[in-house]
Amino acid sequence: MLRYPVKLSPDDNGTILVSAPDLPEVSTFGEDTADALVRAADAIATALQGRISARQRIPAPSPLRRGHRLVRLPAIVAAKLELHRAIMETKTRKSDLARKLGVPAAQVDRLLDLDHKSQLDQIEAAARAIGREFHIELLPAA
Repeated sequence: MLRYPVKLSPDDNGTILVSAPDLPEVSTFGEDTADALVRAADAIATALQGRISARQRIPAPSPLRRGHRLVRLPAIVAAKLELHRAIMETKTRKSDLARKLGVPAAQVDRLLDLDHKSQLDQIEAAARAIGREFHIELLPAA
């Protein structure tokens, strides 16, 4: 599971402001803590999607600091982010990955679209095509 720390701060109008130290572009709010954390997950995913679209580096989550909360992203999002990292590390162009997979380039775009419901076997095939191994690990709940 991928978890990014967020800072929750009370606003002067009774809402809770949310910022993410690892992603300065993230700024949202919630009516209460639960609402703020739900909105934070969406804002983080939106920021990460922007970085994927711009072919920018995805920062690893920093350690949890006092006063911060962790926002958990879905496993499929984590898998897509790892695929993006691998594509960037191997300097693979999307068109080259599409050719290796024998699929249209639009399908590679969907693999990297955090809102698209991709299948894990598709992400695994893409990882294999660029010389990476897809690995799933179950850990005790925190």
